[in-house]
Amino acid sequence: MLTTGECLSIQLLGPIRAWKDGKEVLLGPPKQRAVLALLAGRAGDVVGIDHIIDAVWGSDVPQTAANGVHTYVAGLRRVLEPDRGRRGTSSVLVSAAGGYCLRVSPEATDLARFAQRHAQARSAGTACDIDRALVLYREALGLWHGEAFAGIPGPYAAMERTRLQDLRMTVTEEWASDMLKAGRHGEVVADLSAAVAEEPLREKLRWLLMLALYRCDRQAHALAVYTETRRLLNRELGIEPGTELSNLHQDILAGRAVTACREQPPAQAPAAELTEAAPPYLPRPAQLPPLARGFVGRTAELDELQRLLGGDEARAGADTAVAVVGGPAGMGKTAVALRLAHRLADSFPDGQLFVDLRGTGVQGEPLTASDALAQLLRSLGIDDARLPRDLAGRVSLYRSLLHGQRMLVVLDDAFTAEQVRPLIPRGASSVIVTSRQRLTGLAIRDGAHQFRIGPLSEAESVELLTFLGGNRLRVDQTMIVRLARICEGLPLALRSAVERLIEARDASPAAAERRYAETADGDENAGLRAAFEASYQALPAEAARMFRSLGLLSTSLISVHQAATLAGTTGPTARCLLDVLVNAHLMERVSRHYYRFHGLIGIYAAECAQREPRADRDMMLIGLLDRGRELLPAAPRSARTAETAEAGLAGR
Repeated sequence: MLTTGECLSIQLLGPIRAWKDGKEVLLGPPKQRAVLALLAGRAGDVVGIDHIIDAVWGSDVPQTAANGVHTYVAGLRRVLEPDRGRRGTSSVLVSAAGGYCLRVSPEATDLARFAQRHAQARSAGTACDIDRALVLYREALGLWHGEAFAGIPGPYAAMERTRLQDLRMTVTEEWASDMLKAGRHGEVVADLSAAVAEEPLREKLRWLLMLALYRCDRQAHALAVYTETRRLLNRELGIEPGTELSNLHQDILAGRAVTACREQPPAQAPAAELTEAAPPYLPRPAQLPPLARGFVGRTAELDELQRLLGGDEARAGADTAVAVVGGPAGMGKTAVALRLAHRLADSFPDGQLFVDLRGTGVQGEPLTASDALAQLLRSLGIDDARLPRDLAGRVSLYRSLLHGQRMLVVLDDAFTAEQVRPLIPRGASSVIVTSRQRLTGLAIRDGAHQFRIGPLSEAESVELLTFLGGNRLRVDQTMIVRLARICEGLPLALRSAVERLIEARDASPAAAERRYAETADGDENAGLRAAFEASYQALPAEAARMFRSLGLLSTSLISVHQAATLAGTTGPTARCLLDVLVNAHLMERVSRHYYRFHGLIGIYAAECAQREPRADRDMMLIGLLDRGRELLPAAPRSARTAETAEAGLAGR
């Protein structure tokens, strides 16, 4: 429950400031204010410590960053809750699930109020209540007090400044358009002139300023704006003004009447003119693939994702809600995403789009953003003759078609944030992304919610095996539990195991299970080993070598020092390479200095280690001996351990 909204107010649309019970509080040094800005921008969400570090320090992360986060949080708690005892529990800035959450009322930040007023203004305009829309637009713009996140360091603040500046200009354009529609053209000239001075290359602002001047009988000034615009675009970008600006210029020269861009045609317009002005038919796509048979667990994750993407906040927000479902190969990311999408389908009446981005390269090269947009635009009724050739043109057309639509977009198997970002529409739509990579850039710049999908519990694994195996597996509970443990909670491994056992119709279930644990053949194209191989092949060369090197270790925890010694590199370089493996979901970060493999991925790494020449492997292990016994693995991987884990990979 949010408890502090009545007494705490935070300003993000300008210099970062905060007021407690009406009195301003001192927020401390710049990085401490940066932590508050991030948490306030994601108010109500748990933000992980790693995410905070990335947002505040970017790529220049000191070894003390995690301690710095704790220090800054403690400092913020002191100023936001001065009456809290030293050991008392914070009710404002709470610790939860490996991160922190700022618990405030929905209108505690000016950014939230801005988004709410903007959404309300759009709704009022759509309902033809222009007077109310203008009041709400003015309230939204009145919340700004300079550059957003002013003076705040770090990549998150920099990206938010750019995003929010663009959003402020969009709101200014919408307000000016409604002002012109209401016939109040004289009142917008000063504001539009100031906005043009601030964003001189934004043609929409110049179009509105020219129209306002023209309606004020200032034809010469309107034409001067066009001349200045053409000169600026030629000098800065080497291009001519766009079609809309050029057409307005011709209309002014000819003395023709011009309507504002959001106005409807006059009531007396001929029927033919109304037909020409009607928007093209937009088909309602329904592209979600069918659900896989047998789905267990993931209840908490699905409920939270449904709240974020289909709840009232998502519907009212001006920004598209984006969720990234991440995790290792074989963990069931696509199954979770599709289960969620089918749950949400009724909340998106304008349709559901699905694109396989082929990020892992199993089916060829990853799809480029431009090719993905071509696929999406065809799904929306755009034939090849009308497809823009350049990426910017496709992005513009895609977002224009989805403007005002409530569409669900599922982007499966993404590789990078740059591949995904052009595919995110604006407005009331929502986007679900699956990826084997940690798409941190989407979280920092685009406010995406990140969810890591982990292994199923043993009980859930048994439930899935029992459901899929039917009567053939139901007779031997002990064998089912043993099989669940071999597969270590990976849904793809569990499904593959059931397929193998059902195929072995000539043997009893127990004998088939023993055969499964002893053999290593299987369908290489659909198997878990092939899935791991795709993730491995996508690694940079140095990270791939680190992955092979770590396969020599049998310890459950791997220190940065061990990794550096095995790879023959420095500690900072080893840490960077380990983080590349974490981002690819091939390793897990346990703490600042320790990492680990998921069991089956560790066995796959041991297989990859055999690709290194024998002499190189021997030199790596000798290097560990030279550094001291404290860096040596506890014991070589036993034959039994290797046999059991190999069985987990067999046939997947």
